[in-house]
Amino acid sequence: MDIFDKCKNFTEAKKVIEAGVYPYFIPVSSGQDTRVTIDGKEMIMIGSNNYLGLTSHPEVKKAAIQAIEIYGSGCTGSRLLNGTLDIHVELEEKLARFMHKESVLVFSSGFKTNLGAISALINKGDFVITDRSDHASIVDGCRLSFGKVLKFKHNDMADLKRVLSHIPHNSGKLIIVDGVFSMEGDIANLPEIVDLARKYNSRVMVDDAHSIGVLGKNGRGTAEHFDLEEEVDIIMGTFSKSFASIGGFIAASEEVIHYVKHFSRPFIFSASPPPAAVATVSKALDIIISEPERRKHLWQITQKMMEGYRRLGFDIGHTQTPIIPIVVGENMKTFQFWRMLFDEGVFANTAISPAVPPGTARIRTSYIATHTDEQMNRVLEVFEKVGKKMGVI
Repeated sequence: MDIFDKCKNFTEAKKVIEAGVYPYFIPVSSGQDTRVTIDGKEMIMIGSNNYLGLTSHPEVKKAAIQAIEIYGSGCTGSRLLNGTLDIHVELEEKLARFMHKESVLVFSSGFKTNLGAISALINKGDFVITDRSDHASIVDGCRLSFGKVLKFKHNDMADLKRVLSHIPHNSGKLIIVDGVFSMEGDIANLPEIVDLARKYNSRVMVDDAHSIGVLGKNGRGTAEHFDLEEEVDIIMGTFSKSFASIGGFIAASEEVIHYVKHFSRPFIFSASPPPAAVATVSKALDIIISEPERRKHLWQITQKMMEGYRRLGFDIGHTQTPIIPIVVGENMKTFQFWRMLFDEGVFANTAISPAVPPGTARIRTSYIATHTDEQMNRVLEVFEKVGKKMGVI
């Protein structure tokens, strides 16, 4: 048996490519904004996590350019050795103040943030309890740890209670949930999770990749949204959404951060986030704080689109956020739906099993604070046309 046999036998994606409905790795030749250019054609973008529209903000771009002029293009080493710049430390201190936590540690990607924090904290004899819809980075972080991994049904508090009740009370336990679930758009039931954590002697970690900048009065995420900031032990965030850059961070007590920075292999053995990325995040944070009207407009757009899709008869699940899934059902039908949207000048994303449960393949849409009414009306018009043609509505 040749180890490459699996490569030769993987034909599913090639069939979709041959059918002309392959929706992945589409080259975009413009900046990520409400409109993008693909193959010379301008399209409305509803497949971006650029929630606050900061990737094209002039001050954000200026900050990135200035950082390159001062520090160059990269750090050429890990944070542990030569790769810690003064702007890394300044950003961590700034984020800690914003997040109302003692300390913050910045990683070079959001995926590595979960991979590194979870694998460092969960040791042999510990238990980590995750929602079945948690992000792949949480799943892989658990796999990399030496602890026992237990899962509960998506946002099902009775099932979480059942799982916790079978774990020895005095053992180390960490419940990890997405604040906003990236394929469903719903919000974790954090109040009940916190109550159960107290009862069963567990710590709580929230992945706020899709929440920071979006949820909470000041944009601090799910814990602020529920007024539970002091009850959540670790908050994880990414820089590739509202912060318009790349990277990630955890916010926690000083003791936790000190431990993770000395025991997290994905942190210790990864190159440091480049200067332009760090400066981008810092400036984006300034704007998140100073321009709350962006978040307000994002929620106005979200409400408009939720109401519009429901009025047309689409199944959008239990979404509560700017992530609005349009459930189509079968995988190939979803690819065809995507292609028809694309041909009409609307760029969205597809999510199929195993990323979502079988039979619930969907068009994943997400919205930007700078989308216009004209753009959103056009999107609804196209969805109505395609939905009827495909027999989805």
